[in-house]
Amino acid sequence: MRENEKNELRARIIASAYSHKNRRKRLFYALSAAASVVVILAIGLYKYDSSSSPLMEYARSSENLKLENMNDVQLFLNRNKRLAIEKENSSLAYQSNGNELNIIDSVGRGQKVLLKDSNTFNTLMVPYGKRSKIVLSDGTIVWLNSGSKLIYPVTFRGKTREVVLEGEAIFDVSHDINHPFRVRSKGQVIEVLGTVFNVSNYPDEDNIKTVLKSGSVEISYQSDSFFKSRERKKITPGTMAVYSKNSPNVKTKSVDVEQYFSWRNGVLIFKNNNLEYIMKKLGRYYNVDIKLHEVATKNETYSGYLDLKDSIDHVLKTLQEAANFQYKRNQNGSILINKTKNME
Repeated sequence: MRENEKNELRARIIASAYSHKNRRKRLFYALSAAASVVVILAIGLYKYDSSSSPLMEYARSSENLKLENMNDVQLFLNRNKRLAIEKENSSLAYQSNGNELNIIDSVGRGQKVLLKDSNTFNTLMVPYGKRSKIVLSDGTIVWLNSGSKLIYPVTFRGKTREVVLEGEAIFDVSHDINHPFRVRSKGQVIEVLGTVFNVSNYPDEDNIKTVLKSGSVEISYQSDSFFKSRERKKITPGTMAVYSKNSPNVKTKSVDVEQYFSWRNGVLIFKNNNLEYIMKKLGRYYNVDIKLHEVATKNETYSGYLDLKDSIDHVLKTLQEAANFQYKRNQNGSILINKTKNME
């Protein structure tokens, strides 16, 4: 590789690598566009929620809808009718009365769907490698990341606006002081009046994380599995609340929120994260199984930006120049990451 090509690669990533002794190994400087987002949360599976509301009953009856083996975004209008949205990114918008739905794919092709029953629930499922944006009937905007599932009413009725999420999403909630917006999850309910936040929890994660950049968020969580008692905690902007699924408690800390929302803009921001964390994010985004061959790669941390609009190979080559690893593709399509030169 020519020197100018190396410099171009280095210019795209800041990599602060530390050994297990926490000694700095190298630092590269970069420029990239940071995403502007507002709040992040991590939320679990709805099937553990004990609520008996119509929404939760519908969610429990929809547990058989799995993301595995799905290639396209799927919108379930009811239990018997579904629409497939083939392109990588899609946009859906409901009319305020719930009688009409407009769907636009990533190349700008539109589809109008007339809805016969506004007093029902829909389910949007986004497989790995895809993303989707949806405008709910109240004007709330939701960006769904790869491997996510959102269950919601076509029109909101009653005193609250409630949805169920599995996976990761950014919410820009339409302000309505008389009708709080709630996101339900395993043992936790997040309530807001009007703000922007990201909810992220995948089945293979142990924590529910809530990060607030502006506005107000209150977390209600199950603190005792035997007595089913619940506690409430409010968090302030710039704070992350981490709820443990295994031992119900919430811990808070100050964070830089940008890295938790950047995927919406096609950017991965990572700060003092190891390769295991970075590769898991890339694997979900590109729908590729990425494996680390050596444990040693988990003991070094990196900080930087990656443009996810590029191909996975281009992204890995950019990161490779800073992190000093080798990779190869296996016949089954998976990718093996190795810190040594010998990949045979």
